[in-house]
Amino acid sequence: MNKELKAKYNSYPSSIKKEILELRELIFEVIEKDDEIDFYEETLKWGEPSFLTKSSGSTLRINWKTKNPDSISLFVNCRTKIISIFKELYPNDFQYIGNREIRLSLNDPYSKNKLKKCIEVVLKYNLIKDKF
Repeated sequence: MNKELKAKYNSYPSSIKKEILELRELIFEVIEKDDEIDFYEETLKWGEPSFLTKSSGSTLRINWKTKNPDSISLFVNCRTKIISIFKELYPNDFQYIGNREIRLSLNDPYSKNKLKKCIEVVLKYNLIKDKF
């Protein structure tokens, strides 16, 4: 992890940092278990921790914002149909904001397995988009 990423993760309040690092771990679990995901790097894009592939998928970003202090979010490219795919797979399991965000409440449990599937969809989007 480079210095900028470390600084970003360390900038979160401690309770948020714990949650966002757990989300980061879920992302890496998905990456490590799927050979089709050609993970390239973790970096900052728009000031947010971002996960990039070489060609298999779309960029996935995560963040916490003070305007929504009780949630953390996953952001996807709004010019894709990724959120539509999520809604098709899990219509009532997550809070979807527009066509670019899943907002996860820190006060309500959510299915980590379903979230892992969503992460997989993002990181394999270019391989699977024609199936939806």
